[in-house]
Amino acid sequence: MLHLIATPDQLAQLLAASRHQAGLTQAEAAARVGVSQSRISTLETDASALTLTQLLALCGAYGLQLQLRDRDEPSAEPAPLVEW
Repeated sequence: MLHLIATPDQLAQLLAASRHQAGLTQAEAAARVGVSQSRISTLETDASALTLTQLLALCGAYGLQLQLRDRDEPSAEPAPLVEW
């Protein structure tokens, strides 16, 4: 599924949902990424301080792939609207 993220709050919600979907506890996710459980908790409520390294590690742990594209460039297929 394609998720369009425009704010840190949307990213925080996506991280929490993706962790749940991957069947991981915060402690298990933290161990995979190399941060504390409290850091995972913080990022799931406020992703504004998330580093790129942490984002990429979380994507790997949760089975996500980071993709960037120009907003003005039409995609091959219409993006589904995802409400957070």
